[in-house]
Amino acid sequence: MTLQKINKEEYRKKMNLLLVSLVGSLALFAIVFGSILIELFGSAGSISGEATGNFHLNVLGVILSVALNAFIASRVKGHDYFKEALYVWNLKQTHNQIYRKLKRIQPKAEQGDREALTILYFYYTTQKQVYDLDNNTLTIKTVQQSLDNILELSEKWSIELDIEAFSKDLIAKF
Repeated sequence: MTLQKINKEEYRKKMNLLLVSLVGSLALFAIVFGSILIELFGSAGSISGEATGNFHLNVLGVILSVALNAFIASRVKGHDYFKEALYVWNLKQTHNQIYRKLKRIQPKAEQGDREALTILYFYYTTQKQVYDLDNNTLTIKTVQQSLDNILELSEKWSIELDIEAFSKDLIAKF
């Protein structure tokens, strides 16, 4: 997997726009779908201070809004504008896969297993990049310490680490 250089300011600007657009479209579509469903299938009368009985139609409107937004996202995710966001999203998915097997990978790395060290080198290097992009300054020091430990282990076992040697297939071995 190739490590990409991402302009932090550009990434933050695009992510903020993407998140505001997502929240806005979810709210707008939920209101529109809920209103249409209530108009078509809702209770006719309402008594002041009592429930209208249209809660299930509003919930269905929210579900339809989520489905429409998911469909739109699946159609536009390949667009050039979203390449940084998609790259970071894929990194976070890979981080989750590695994290679930971390207890099996770390002991192997300490024993000098090249594949385990490669996985952890990729994990901490890309995690540092993601934390920097997301302005996560609280835990970036811990990630740097873990990365330094991996580099020390690679020196101890005389293993040269290359981030390009990482592939998702390595994770499956643990």
